[in-house]
Amino acid sequence: MTEIKPHAAHWGAFDAVVEKGRVVGVRPFGRDPFPGTLIQSIPDAVHGKARIDRPYVREGWLKGGRRGSARGGDAFVPVSWDQAIRLVAEETARIRGEYGHPSILGGSYGWSSAGRYHHARTQLHRFLGLGGGFTAQVTNYSYGAGMTLMPHILGDNEVLAGRLTDWAAIRQNAKLMLCFGGLPAKNGIVTAGGAGAHEYQPLMRAAAEAGVRFVNISPFRGDAPDFLNAEWVPIRPNSDAAMMLAMAFVILEAGKEDRDFLARCTVGFDRFAAYLRGAADGTPKTPEWAEALTDVPAATIRRLALEAAGAPNMMTATWSLQRAENGEQPWWALVALAAMLGTIGKPGQGVGFGYGSANGMGTPRIDVPSVSGVPVRNPCGAYIPVARITELLERPGETLQYNGRELALPDIRMIWWAGGNPFHHHQDLNRLLRGWNRADTVVVAEPWWTSVARHADIVLPATTTLERNDIGSSSRDRFVRAMHQAIPPVGQARNDADFLADIADALGYRAAFTEQRDEMAWLTHMYGRWRQACAAQGIEVPDFATFWEQGFVELPPPEESYTQYADFRGDPEANPLNTPSGKVEIFSETIAGFGYQEVPGHPAWIPPREWLGGEAARRFPLHLLSFQPATRLHGQMDSGRVAEAARVKGREPLLMHPQDAAARGLKDGDVIRAFNDRGAIAAGLRVTDGIRPGVVAMATGAWWNPARPGATDAPCIHGNPNVLTQDVGTSRLGQGSAAQSCLVQIEAWPGEPPPVTVHAPPPVAEGA
Repeated sequence: MTEIKPHAAHWGAFDAVVEKGRVVGVRPFGRDPFPGTLIQSIPDAVHGKARIDRPYVREGWLKGGRRGSARGGDAFVPVSWDQAIRLVAEETARIRGEYGHPSILGGSYGWSSAGRYHHARTQLHRFLGLGGGFTAQVTNYSYGAGMTLMPHILGDNEVLAGRLTDWAAIRQNAKLMLCFGGLPAKNGIVTAGGAGAHEYQPLMRAAAEAGVRFVNISPFRGDAPDFLNAEWVPIRPNSDAAMMLAMAFVILEAGKEDRDFLARCTVGFDRFAAYLRGAADGTPKTPEWAEALTDVPAATIRRLALEAAGAPNMMTATWSLQRAENGEQPWWALVALAAMLGTIGKPGQGVGFGYGSANGMGTPRIDVPSVSGVPVRNPCGAYIPVARITELLERPGETLQYNGRELALPDIRMIWWAGGNPFHHHQDLNRLLRGWNRADTVVVAEPWWTSVARHADIVLPATTTLERNDIGSSSRDRFVRAMHQAIPPVGQARNDADFLADIADALGYRAAFTEQRDEMAWLTHMYGRWRQACAAQGIEVPDFATFWEQGFVELPPPEESYTQYADFRGDPEANPLNTPSGKVEIFSETIAGFGYQEVPGHPAWIPPREWLGGEAARRFPLHLLSFQPATRLHGQMDSGRVAEAARVKGREPLLMHPQDAAARGLKDGDVIRAFNDRGAIAAGLRVTDGIRPGVVAMATGAWWNPARPGATDAPCIHGNPNVLTQDVGTSRLGQGSAAQSCLVQIEAWPGEPPPVTVHAPPPVAEGA
């Protein structure tokens, strides 16, 4: 008998088709106007050979190999759940007793489940917090530098993660949209918490059809879909701040700045203007100055600046733009440019970050929070920015400068990881593994043998979302989706909440962790809290039983288009921003007071160390950009059919301009070796004139597959670009990921490339 089960994933709501206890297919949610293809990989992932079938322990760990052990090369020993829970509980108690609560890194970072109850980060942090605390991670890899910067400049992070000026307002009022980093269509498939309605592409298309002119300022032409008919400005990577400053100079010299807005709504413009004119460094930030840095003709910079000054416009930058050395600067400069033009708060105009980075950014919606789990405070209060994990592991007892603070770096003895894969998200993976091996014990909960599971000591098999009940919900989507359990757990997989409750029981706090609720009681409780939040805003939604039976709830659309900062613009005294001045801080006394040379008190051009304009380009003359994949979500679904169909001879594709390929004697379809001083990878070459010369690009997310498992100097034969990216903070202010500042050289792979083996289980110890 065929069963149909309502469900959801970050890449879309869907119905699971189930026969004889197996997921055999998926059907897009009937209310989705633009469903993607990623859901087609779900059956492959749920029943694939990469599933972890039972608990395992690294053989070397069982024999006493703790701190300093080489992880990744050992065989694993299968154990019972009772033994695994006992080992984890005993080791957790030992570490806490000998080294203190901050010695445990609660490393749950990633998208994990779209379901809000079985969300791995929430469950793990609840478990660790109730046990006394842990070292946590703040910010994120997506826009960590920007989310640290923007509260200083605009008072909060609404401009990059909240309810942005919506596409309806842009369509109705703007005539020009300048897109630094473009508006990549592939990113519109994904919404954290699930998407019942993929409206990103239809909304963009409607804006273009209404007459909005788009300009794609990016090294890659494909960063704007063809239907936008966007002008392509192929800028040199990492030079966007220079172009923005030069545009600001043009507006200033032409006397086209909005002096009323600057006087009423900003502070510090006079100091920024002096910088633009070169008062301190003797270098006016002219278009000619910027041309040498950006490779964008001075005439183009001048034209775009004057067009922006003469037409209602929206300016945006992708989240990826700040994932570079000094990545705070282009975002700050774009806010300053919009402030000079006086567009902030005008209908459908101003500035916003992330329109091209995820579905739901700019979608018309009412401002209602998503369904969420119940978090627990971290009693010990220790934390680091998420992108500084390796420094935490390398430098115990030292400090890290971050956002005006000196953070103590604890001596991490135990790493707990669930719901994510640092060997996907993090940079310079060989260096990360060296730091990773400093821990006494690594515990990983994971459904699949990803690279983080392969480099663990104790591996706990977790269920996938199809094997449990949950609620999919996102503040950026108007649908809340019931996620019905479709099949029994595969193998010995268990829900995180259940095995964490058993470990908490062994440690003496099961009741506090569970609050005496089972799965359905938690879902009813969470939905009830959300229903009350809706009622407080005059929105009526059905009770839980009705919601669960019908499979979804749809929130009503807003009655009119929305423009961010409209109230502030209208009366900045009555509606101040949450900045020290209550205004847009073009110059920030707070940031200037930190004394960071690389982040002065206003937007500035600070040259990266690793870019095509620096000395390092003599040895490594190609700039590698690593982007979000179209065939999976980060590393999720890497073992599925959609990702497999896009590979080149089993490797992740790398895009290169014909001129660069010809210079190296390479052709489309070749297996190439990309390398720098940090490592090397294999990739499959795709030659295209849609990328500017001197730049190559490839997606992140291919599971790390070192040619020699456990080695910290072996090439990745699958094509994970984070072997090559540098692990440095954007600056001492943001300490975000600087993955987009990366230089490489490329050559043909010498000889026959080794086979990719990463989607098969690791070896099991003999006799186990």
